[in-house]
Amino acid sequence: MATAFYHDERCLWHTGGEQVLFIPAGGYVQPPSATGFAENPETKRRFKNLLEVAGIWPQLTVRSAEPSSSDDLLRVHTADYLDRLKAMSDAGGGNIPPHFAPFGQGSYEIACLSSGLVKQAVEDVVTGAVARAYALSRPPGHHCLPDASMGFCLLANIPVALEAVRAKHGPLRVAVVDWDVHHGNGTQTIFYDRADTLTISLHQENCFPPGYGGAEDRGIGAGHGTNLNIPLLAGCGHQAYLDAFELLVTPALREFKPDLIVVASGYDASCVDPLARMQATSETFRAMARQVFGLAEELCGGKIVVAHEGGYSDIYVPFCGLAVVEELLGTRSPVIDPLLEMSDLQQPPADLITFQRARLEAQAWRIFG
Repeated sequence: MATAFYHDERCLWHTGGEQVLFIPAGGYVQPPSATGFAENPETKRRFKNLLEVAGIWPQLTVRSAEPSSSDDLLRVHTADYLDRLKAMSDAGGGNIPPHFAPFGQGSYEIACLSSGLVKQAVEDVVTGAVARAYALSRPPGHHCLPDASMGFCLLANIPVALEAVRAKHGPLRVAVVDWDVHHGNGTQTIFYDRADTLTISLHQENCFPPGYGGAEDRGIGAGHGTNLNIPLLAGCGHQAYLDAFELLVTPALREFKPDLIVVASGYDASCVDPLARMQATSETFRAMARQVFGLAEELCGGKIVVAHEGGYSDIYVPFCGLAVVEELLGTRSPVIDPLLEMSDLQQPPADLITFQRARLEAQAWRIFG
């Protein structure tokens, strides 16, 4: 069966305005370089381009999708927030307080399309139209709250998709594995009291939202025990992600027994990302993808959807994304990641690795005994 890739050029036309990484240009901040704003289309466009140049593109069933409808959005977001987002987008863009997620004219419609790509990917995998799927969604979604944009995210892409498919097809147990380097606070908030959705976030501790780790936040009410945060120390790198999967992610997924696994796939944990310090490489993402895709085969008949989130190095996101898509296809291209030979980017101090594993072991003991 097909591995599908959901993409629409219009998603790459969203803009966050004139920013330098994430600081508005003006005053003593000089206007940006060609890429400027951290959440820019180049990382995604170059990822897609590398898939083509690597010979991977012909192996994918490439699809677009219809935008999410108002009914889809209102299952997750408040009407007041959507009205404000649409009005500001129509008026030329801006930023809705209190959080930072600037956008330009027409970004409302592009955000609806971005969430629509994820929705269609989930729909097609759940119904068996495709075996597995990757959605190149932009703008991203995992920080967006029901009533507020945040952290470059305008709509909660994955929750919108899941609730739309549940409304159409009935109950569905879903595990969301978020390996974006920043905490998936929006997804956590939306499903925090739900027993039908396991949310797992592996993130750099105290990075974004600022000061947050969340290891003790396990959900409330019916959702108690279905939220798992795995805060990782800055710089702990590849081995820490392998340890986190071994000690926490894999046991949690096996205990939950999902019908579907969705990966919130940000690539900002990479060793050259400007917005974090986690020292991961493309092989880190390959290893995580291999493990989670294997668990999908074991637990839910291989039903897996990958939704693109963050990642702000236009040089390196393509190599990390390629590794994940290669694992989806079960193939390898001739592409060699040029950074893998730079061992200083991959080797955190041994005592940091040891200390981080001890923290993970303690967290696993608290949860699983």
